[in-house]
Amino acid sequence: MPFKLKLCLLIAIAFFSMFVTLLIVDQYSMFRNMHKNLGSMLSKASVQLYETLSLSDSQLAAGMPPDAETEEQLHRLIEGWKRWDARILDITILQPHDHEEQVTSIASYDVIYGEQSHYDAELEQELINQTARDRLFRVNEFEEDGVAYLKSYYSNENMKPAVIRIVYSYEYFHERAAYKVRDWLKYASIFMLFILFGSYLLSGMLLRPLKSILWKVNEVSHGRFDSFIKVRSRDEFGLLAVKINAMSQNLSIYMDKLRKAFEENRRMKNYLQSFINHTSDAIHVVDLQGIIIQVNQAFEQLYGYTAEEALGCSLVLTPESHRGEMKLIIASLLAGKVLPAQETKRLTKLGEVIPVSVTISPIRDSAGEVKAFASITRDMRSRNKMEELLRRSEKLTTVGQLAAGVAHEIRNPLTTLRGFLQLQLKNRTGNAEHTSLMLSELDRINLIVSEFLILAKPQATQFTVKDVKQVLRDVLLFLDSEANLHNAEFLTVFTEEPCQISCEENQLKQVFINVLKNAIEAMPSGGPIYIRLKRNTSHITIEIADEGIGIPEEMIPQIGSPFVTGKESGTGLGMMVSQRIIQSHHGMIDIQSQVNAGTTVTITLPTLKDEGDGGILVEKAGAAGLYG
Repeated sequence: MPFKLKLCLLIAIAFFSMFVTLLIVDQYSMFRNMHKNLGSMLSKASVQLYETLSLSDSQLAAGMPPDAETEEQLHRLIEGWKRWDARILDITILQPHDHEEQVTSIASYDVIYGEQSHYDAELEQELINQTARDRLFRVNEFEEDGVAYLKSYYSNENMKPAVIRIVYSYEYFHERAAYKVRDWLKYASIFMLFILFGSYLLSGMLLRPLKSILWKVNEVSHGRFDSFIKVRSRDEFGLLAVKINAMSQNLSIYMDKLRKAFEENRRMKNYLQSFINHTSDAIHVVDLQGIIIQVNQAFEQLYGYTAEEALGCSLVLTPESHRGEMKLIIASLLAGKVLPAQETKRLTKLGEVIPVSVTISPIRDSAGEVKAFASITRDMRSRNKMEELLRRSEKLTTVGQLAAGVAHEIRNPLTTLRGFLQLQLKNRTGNAEHTSLMLSELDRINLIVSEFLILAKPQATQFTVKDVKQVLRDVLLFLDSEANLHNAEFLTVFTEEPCQISCEENQLKQVFINVLKNAIEAMPSGGPIYIRLKRNTSHITIEIADEGIGIPEEMIPQIGSPFVTGKESGTGLGMMVSQRIIQSHHGMIDIQSQVNAGTTVTITLPTLKDEGDGGILVEKAGAAGLYG
């Protein structure tokens, strides 16, 4: 219901309540005055009747009815009263049989004048007895057959104790009161209509400023602060309108500031969220109980946990051996210390212990209390590999520099020794068998020195377009006899697609020869050697697998380093040179091996992207150039 209508009804109800109260008071006063006036009138009539009866007091004392003259006088008096007031219905004089003062019942009285009409013995007997005993005047209201009556009783000391009873009709006054109430209600209805109309207009007038205020509040609630309330008065509503206008202006200023701050916070949040999610370092936030409350994508990639698995859980990310160190770090951070990045170990979902660099920072609330810890974890495996490659590069550089000097100094005496041995063999001086053996060993020394020279001096290479299948077939044909000597058998599976690449053929043959010779030597009792050639969109893959003695797992990462080999008479330079050649061809060598089960060497080379490039000479640096 609108407030205006409520106020209108409230005003109307207030006026109507006041009107009803006045009506009740008026009715009560009217009945009270009427009752009082009627009682006074009946009292006067009773006294006058008594004075008329006192003229024949001797007759009443004798118990005789009044004489004709007195009765005529009473009759004229009573008839005059009835003509004057038709509501006087009955006048009765009651006379006792004896002169006893103690009257106990109405039965001891006779009606000496008038008629005993409108008499209710059950209700009136006690009233008559009390009046005769107490010598007083009383008026009581009765109702008979739905009609109201007033009955008065009068007696005094001189009436021996006679009682004058007058019955008066009260119905007229009830009808008059009801008529007055009807008039009041009619006037009240008209007055109520005027009150409703007036209160409606008054409510509208009083609430007009409030409507403007409500309109302004609605505008403010929808974020529109430009409009203002027109102040037309200086009362409380006017003062409220002024304050609301000022509040709206202040809200407009604060909303602009808040909007700018919100936009700035949103941009900063997006920036930080983008930074956190796209950084390569794993970031996660834990509370003081160790529950993870935020992670980024790098965390999922590094540790193997999804965000759903990590959030709200306490994950074991620190190995048992480093948990004491972690407790010391947390204690130091709670003490207010700033710690640099720590190189340590962490545990992934799969149980792998990985080297990492961890920076842990406390997150504080507005009161400066530590509420959480943010950890930034950097995977150190790639860096460690780069450091290992750097160490290998430095080692190769040293080997190359050493090889350049040593090879030059060794080759000169080797040439002299070989010359004299060949001369002895020609002249048949000395033991020919020993001479041949020494020449063989000198050739072996010369081969080793040549491999050193490959490392020491970058070689100019000419890349041409070749089919890897044909190169590999030439190598297999060349090594077929040696394989037969060692009971080895080449089993090939080649793709039917062309496998053309840009390569230096002799170097590539050297790689295949080194790998295949290693496979033959890895099987002292012989066995199958599987050669598979596959091609995909961008690469050609050559797999060479044997069933030999295998390579220990701890030695595999070191293959390619100088003098790292599993053969008693090997130098490890063959695989080092092979790796250098494959890398110069932008390829990769991967070695998988299991002891007593065999070794698989996978060589991956890029396919020829543009066949029109065939025949172009490209000068490329050798291994020393790559690592040095």
